[in-house]
Amino acid sequence: MNIRKGKPEDMEAVLGLIQELAIFEKEPDAVLVTVDDLIRDGFGEKPLFHVFVAEVKKQIVGIALYYYRYSTWKGKTIHLEDLIVKEEMRGSGLGSALYSEIIKQGKKDNVRRIEWNVLDWNTPAVNFYENSGAKVLEEWRVVQMDEAGINSYLEKIN
Repeated sequence: MNIRKGKPEDMEAVLGLIQELAIFEKEPDAVLVTVDDLIRDGFGEKPLFHVFVAEVKKQIVGIALYYYRYSTWKGKTIHLEDLIVKEEMRGSGLGSALYSEIIKQGKKDNVRRIEWNVLDWNTPAVNFYENSGAKVLEEWRVVQMDEAGINSYLEKIN
């Protein structure tokens, strides 16, 4: 197993893992991002995200995609957008290794918090995170507005 920073040429495999996660999360048609989007957004002048990839036998079988946020209470934080391991590789320690890489990155960057979302029905992930010392904040709700919601809101206020 080799964990390293992702490169533009890895983005096709990264997109494949993103699509696999969408299927796992019961949203198979939700992925709109393309390989070109990932290359542009992750490797341009001001990258919007960073990614670690996990390789086994030179094949990318896992990723941890993250970006920096700013908390008015804590300052610089890391948001772990997705930690994905190919289904057939789950239980191999790859997820733990990627997770550890994110925690090490947070320590290296002196962030005061690392945060992410987990689906409440993903019990193995919830248990893993809690056992690692992370807190699952049950009282907080994730709020999102999709493109249709944005357009609808703007039409209402204009």
